[in-house]
Amino acid sequence: MAAMLEVLDFAAIPGIAGVVLLGTTGEFVHFDLEDRIKLVSFVVRRSRVPVIVNVSHSTLDGAWSLARAAQEAGAAGLLLMPPYFPRYPREAVRSFYRQFVEGIDDGPPVYLYNIPQVTSPLDSRTAIDLLETGLFAGIKDSSGNWDEFAQLVEASQRTGFRVLSGNERIYARGRKAGSHGIISGAASAIPELLLALEAAIASGDEPRTQRLHARLMEFIDRIEAFPATFGIKEAAGLRGLKAGPTAIPLGGPLGERMIEYRAWFPEWWAGTEKLIASPSQDS
Repeated sequence: MAAMLEVLDFAAIPGIAGVVLLGTTGEFVHFDLEDRIKLVSFVVRRSRVPVIVNVSHSTLDGAWSLARAAQEAGAAGLLLMPPYFPRYPREAVRSFYRQFVEGIDDGPPVYLYNIPQVTSPLDSRTAIDLLETGLFAGIKDSSGNWDEFAQLVEASQRTGFRVLSGNERIYARGRKAGSHGIISGAASAIPELLLALEAAIASGDEPRTQRLHARLMEFIDRIEAFPATFGIKEAAGLRGLKAGPTAIPLGGPLGERMIEYRAWFPEWWAGTEKLIASPSQDS
């Protein structure tokens, strides 16, 4: 619990609009249901910034239990991916979401969560059909599929739901196209860079946006060499957080690559901090 609060305080730097608790980067699948409910109840009340709680679960009853705990704690929103293990077809996914939202009364706003890398896909047509019912506040799309993301943004401009990127590679492009922000896994370790990039985009400073985006892509290129979350967790540890061990130990070529990554990150981060602190091109 203490380590969780340390990460919460680290991530909630001035300018951050909120945090997601127990998201994919938070490796929620390694916590049992009871532990997740305890964390939700404690962390939401402790946070200085609004908290959206990922209530994704392999069962509908489990998702409802988490949603009720988040509602009682005062969560700002709920994030829900399609059911997982096994992968489900489109109509089952659609039915799951409708049953979920019908089973919670006057709860926090619910955001769809598309992350096909680890669960059933939520294609843009199905997502838009659900979002146009008015029962859902928006979507976090982590697919990285630009065409699908662009369709979501276009539909949001007609209907008013919110589209949040969950993929750093298309974040800047998406913001310029009219998306509403990002829920970033990388921000768990380097929130300052994401905050600086958002400020550059919002101010229309294209040269600075390009420089910061390029820096972010250097980080993404590095962490994508590892299983999901491993590189982010290691970066957080190198910045002094109690990130804990990886889910499984890395050996062989991946272990060697991690040694190289540990040597690379401090120098890269020092250069990134200088870039963040440098004045805007227009100032």
